[in-house]
This record gives sequence, structure tokens and C-alpha cells, in this order.
Amino acid sequence: MMEEKEEGDDEEAWLQLRPTEPLPAQCCGGGCKPCVFDIYYQELAWWEKAQAKKDKSLLWRKKEEQRRPELSLETFRAFSISAMEQLTDDTCRVRFALPGNTQLGLSPGQHLILRGTVDGLEIQRAYTPISHGNTEGYFEVLIKCYETGLMSQYVKSWKVGDAAFWRGPFGGFPYRANQYGELLMLAAGTGLAPMLPILKEITDNEEDETFLTLVSCFKTFEGIYLKPLLQDQARYWNVRTFFVLSQEASLDKLPWSYQEKTHLGRLSQALVQELVDSCRRKPFALVCGPPEFVSDMALCLQGAGLTQGSYFLF
Repeated sequence: MMEEKEEGDDEEAWLQLRPTEPLPAQCCGGGCKPCVFDIYYQELAWWEKAQAKKDKSLLWRKKEEQRRPELSLETFRAFSISAMEQLTDDTCRVRFALPGNTQLGLSPGQHLILRGTVDGLEIQRAYTPISHGNTEGYFEVLIKCYETGLMSQYVKSWKVGDAAFWRGPFGGFPYRANQYGELLMLAAGTGLAPMLPILKEITDNEEDETFLTLVSCFKTFEGIYLKPLLQDQARYWNVRTFFVLSQEASLDKLPWSYQEKTHLGRLSQALVQELVDSCRRKPFALVCGPPEFVSDMALCLQGAGLTQGSYFLF
């Protein structure tokens, strides 16, 4: 009887530590990141893990970690470059180390601000990590360099072991599992970056049945970033990938596995309409790329029947 009472008391103690779910009225509906519900579900996951291991200290350690964030909205923090990979003539993937296998903790699509200095002039640019926010020990970004770009001059001077200064996170797309029937992603060049963490968020969750169509626009086949990653993600039952190449002369020059899912030319109104019509469920569209591409795609989506509440522009 004493043992049963102790078990009951312990169960009651755990219930008292369980986080309280917010009321619907406590959410402003403005897409805040993190939302009060994001915080609740994260704390609930920590509580369930601690309860399963019967270790209350896990709760205190998580709270302590929260009080020592690696990132800051106001202050630039130094992160060491642990690897650099040249993907194309003008674009590289850069990996930054996180101490002690910690996580950056970004929500899908959130971006950071990079600070650089060239000839005594301070410059800042926004970049979206392509690694998932829960990746341990590092985060990665895609950086495109331009011949006359000041930030490009700074990035070209990097080498492994150097420190770069970041602050954030900012923005992001407030995604929740099964929130939409299908996501239609339209990305040009490095506009692919915010799409990848959202894509990974969906394919990593076995209970997320969202369909996803990713359309990536590049000049040439050789210029497509991260082909192995995109091919791997396209193997999931709910993911389709398409490519639009503006400067390729013939599909015959492409590997056979790409020919059926590649369109030559530009992402036009007619092609956007075709993509919307081919979606398996009513789509919600995400758009990222150069400003002109984003504004053009917004008009194309409206022409395809999507209202402003049915797409999100990064």
C-alpha cells in the first residue's frame, strides 16, 4: 500500500510539472515566432521526455539552456566556420560550428543577419540557414557571391577556422503539421534556402501528411544546388520536385531522371497555372527569390486563382 501511495504521489507531482496549454484567446493569430503554442508544444515535449526517463532534472537543465541562447536579436555573436563547399561557380555552402552539440533552434524559414566589414565599411545581409533548426552541432547557409558585391568580397576572404558574426532569428513561416493540404514552393536560386527546413520538417514527421511540390528555378542544370539532397527528398511519397531552367537549350542533355520533371524557359503564368491545377490538394504557395521573381510569382498565383491569403512571400 505504501509503494502504491508513493507511485500515486509521484504521478501527481509530474502532473503538477506538466506545462499548461494556452487558451485559444491567448494566441494573437499574427504568425508570431515563437507563438505561445509553439512554446507550449516544445515544453510539453521536454516534459514527456523527462517523465519517460523519470528524471526531473532534465526540465531544469532545459530551462537553464533557454536562459543562455547562442543567438541574440540585438547583439552579433561569433560562430566559427567549420567547413566550406563550393557548389557552383558563384555559390557556396558554409557550415558554422555550435558549441557542445547544441541546436540553433530556429523555426522553419527563419533567417539570420550576417555582419561583415570591407575597407572599414560595415555591411549586413540576411541569410536563411538551410539546415533544420534541430540540427545538433552546426548550422549551414547558402551564400551566392556577386562580382561587385561588398558582402561577396567579405565572404570570399573566409577560410575554415575564421569567425563570422550573426544575430537573429527573424521572420519565418509559421508552419504546423497538417495545416495545409499541399504546399506549392516556388524558389529561384538561393531562394531555395527557406524551403529546405520546411521540407525537412514535413518529411521528418511521419504523422505529417502534407503534400509538397517544390519548383526550383535555375539558369542551367549544372547550376542546380544540392542535387543529392533534393533527389533524396523526392523519394518521399508526398513530395514532388520540378526544375525550371532558363538557359538550357535541350532536355536531351539532361540525365533521363530529370527530363520528365524539368521545363525549359521561365516560370510563366501558364506554367504556374499548370502547377496549381496539378496539385493533389488545394495548395498554399510559398515564394522566395530575387525581388522581381517574387513580385512576378505573386501576380502569377493570383492569376491562377489563389488569393493573398493563400500564399506567403519570403
